[in-house]
Amino acid sequence: MSDLKITNLFKRYGNVEVLKDINLDIKSGEFVVFVGPSGCGKSTLLRTISGLESITSGKLEIGGRVVNEVAPSKRGIAMVFQSYALYPHMTVFDNMAYSLKLQRLPKDEIKTLVDRAAGMLQLEPYLERLPKALSGGQRQRVAIGRAIVRNPQVFLFDEPLSNLDAALRVATRMEIAKLKESLPETTMIYVTHDQVEAMTLADRIVVLKDGVVMQVGTPMELYENPQSLFVAGFIGSPKMNLLTGRHAEHHQAHTVGVRPEHLDVVDKGVWTGKVIYSEDLGSDSYLYVDIGADEPVIVRQDGKTSHRAGAQVSFSPKDDLYHRFDQSGRPISGRISAPAAAAPTASDLAEPVDPRKQGEPDAGVVGGAGGVAMPADDKSR
Repeated sequence: MSDLKITNLFKRYGNVEVLKDINLDIKSGEFVVFVGPSGCGKSTLLRTISGLESITSGKLEIGGRVVNEVAPSKRGIAMVFQSYALYPHMTVFDNMAYSLKLQRLPKDEIKTLVDRAAGMLQLEPYLERLPKALSGGQRQRVAIGRAIVRNPQVFLFDEPLSNLDAALRVATRMEIAKLKESLPETTMIYVTHDQVEAMTLADRIVVLKDGVVMQVGTPMELYENPQSLFVAGFIGSPKMNLLTGRHAEHHQAHTVGVRPEHLDVVDKGVWTGKVIYSEDLGSDSYLYVDIGADEPVIVRQDGKTSHRAGAQVSFSPKDDLYHRFDQSGRPISGRISAPAAAAPTASDLAEPVDPRKQGEPDAGVVGGAGGVAMPADDKSR
């Protein structure tokens, strides 16, 4: 079994708390991704699991065994770093076999284990090459293969794709996804700042901020039901548009969040503004619209856009797909009737509200809709 349990874990450097009361249960075979802004503690948490960093207080269990004081080499883990760290004078085969040779395993067993790992990672044609004759993606696969041959209980990945270009990141991400399928009993923990890696690879995502776990859930749970303003703004690329002041008052909220892909350009929308920049990416396009908010609103459109800088556009959330948050950043439950068009004047804001169209605000963390305004008769969501 390769279950991993973290209970009340703290990590301090002097008087500075880097990790604060971390509690996580990771089941055997899960692929869990740690994400968060720079300095949030995600790499430090990974290193405490590996044993490269000591734990100030709390308990860490792997496979039901407390490993707080166990040496890294005895924890049954293998770690793949951002740097390949391959031996330049050794062939691919020898790089992958090195740790097995240190264990004094028989040569035929070493060959079997290396050939098996090379097959998983499509490295068979390169076993006799030196690292300098490989591409960046191939070198990273060798580093992963070097970990596979050890048959670890837990795999730890510390931003392994960050040094690769975009095309290689996609190819190597696919290799890691295949590796996950070929090792169903092995637990994998992956640190990244890349939204796409997190959303495509993870069974569950752990979002951290300032050493605190903000939310844990599947990629779609975090995307559809963020339990705080921070998670709402962090998960998704481009990030969620967050509107305050008069732009949020019509939705009876301190902050309204709506994703670029959930906005439709219409004749008379909830918000109206001037396009200050547009991006055509072929399959889709993005409009950056100034509506008088702190930041431009990003609107995603399918295919090419006909709107250029200087154009006036009006837009509304699709199917009421917006999120409402209170002043503390917690989601507000309940559905309201969104206005048909923006009405930023004082007289419009003073119009009486029909109480029959109002949901009951709930400043606490909610499940279910999680702050997304859902149609009352939609039982599937």
